[in-house]
Amino acid sequence: MANLDSVLGCLDLNLDRSVERLSALLRIPSISTDPDYREQCRLAAEFLVGDLSAIGFTASVRETPGHPMVVAHHEGPENAPHVLFYGHYDVQPVDPVSEWKTGPFEPVVESRLDGTRKIVARGSADDKGQLMTFIEACRAFKAETGGLPCRVTIFLEGEEESGSPSLNPFLDANREELSADVALVCDTNMWDRETPAISTGLRGLVGEEVILRAASRDLHSGYYGGAAQNPIHVLSKILAEMRDETGRITIPGFYDDVSEVPDDVKKSWQGLDFSAESFLGDVGLSIPAGEKGRSVLEQTWSRPTAEVNGISGGYTGKGFKTVIAAEAMAKVSFRLVFDQDPDKIRAAFRKFVEDRLPEDCEVEFHPHGGSGAIQLPFDSPLLQKARQALSDEWPKPAVMIGMGGSIPVVGEFKSRLGMESLLIGFGLGDDAIHSPNEKYEMTSFHKGQRSWARVMAAIGEG
Repeated sequence: MANLDSVLGCLDLNLDRSVERLSALLRIPSISTDPDYREQCRLAAEFLVGDLSAIGFTASVRETPGHPMVVAHHEGPENAPHVLFYGHYDVQPVDPVSEWKTGPFEPVVESRLDGTRKIVARGSADDKGQLMTFIEACRAFKAETGGLPCRVTIFLEGEEESGSPSLNPFLDANREELSADVALVCDTNMWDRETPAISTGLRGLVGEEVILRAASRDLHSGYYGGAAQNPIHVLSKILAEMRDETGRITIPGFYDDVSEVPDDVKKSWQGLDFSAESFLGDVGLSIPAGEKGRSVLEQTWSRPTAEVNGISGGYTGKGFKTVIAAEAMAKVSFRLVFDQDPDKIRAAFRKFVEDRLPEDCEVEFHPHGGSGAIQLPFDSPLLQKARQALSDEWPKPAVMIGMGGSIPVVGEFKSRLGMESLLIGFGLGDDAIHSPNEKYEMTSFHKGQRSWARVMAAIGEG
């Protein structure tokens, strides 16, 4: 604890210098999606390699067909756990430039009337400010103790904002080097300004396009109406039958691999400052439409879904055309949780449709991606260590939350490297990432550094 206290003190003392280092990185316009900024992306990678080398990491720029990766290693105490820290140095384009109050790549620290401060620049929150919180924690450990409390590999990507085309081949080619006991992913948010969060679950996804055909051509609805099968009717009926009156999915076997969230976790969610009315009210809705008896947070974080994302058939142009369409199409997606198998869910859905198909109809399916959910065990010792470390730093205890969407790299770490991830970030919902005037709270940057120092110390205790 004495060593940790000195490290935290070092971070406090050197906050202004850490802001200067972050500002130097923010000045580099590393826009990965625009070929005109290719050299700037390399410059950002080289900057990070230089900074990591300066504090004792063995760091290098790694070539890819696209923008380079940064990989850095630092040894830890004998038998100490090995962590892989992931972030990305590339940023989104800045358009529309006219809406920026200051230059997108001219970082400024702005003070508010209440004394709080924010760092304004493209990439300040997504993800340069976030990744620098970890590097600064490592810097303070080296300055105060001469080493790190655990073995650390840092992996920084340069194409996250442009679809990560080089990521999977790089992971496959460097599997042994990048594999660790756990991945630390910083590209996430806190629950609110005083409550840190660890994202323990990311829902998976299955996408299916269904084309249902009946007659050999579109038919006159007066001449054939009542006698001919209407594929729009058939498909609509099948889709409607996927849910019962309570909101449960009726596809046989759909819930076979769905576990219940532990009661203590549900209780912690109930204690969060969350309003279903406000959440839905922001988009003009008011009544939760999912499974009855489930809270909105349960519905979006820990329950699977079946959603129709698009449906079409027949004449949809201007005016009116009285036809019975020859075919109807729908795009359907499933969000998966826990141990649900994407292939099993896809097969169950297809059988569900085929079992309800009239004799005069045929169906064709087209898959559109499939990935399993990511769920960190709620009783994971590393999760509990990290949760306590964050709680020791912030005004309110850390909460374990879910995420309705997905972070692709987390799934790749799991499937390709066999590694679980701790998702710990210090962004806020109003940081305006991907938008003009992106900002990162000074509190997030400062206490983020201190938080990572506490997390690393806790992990290093074994």
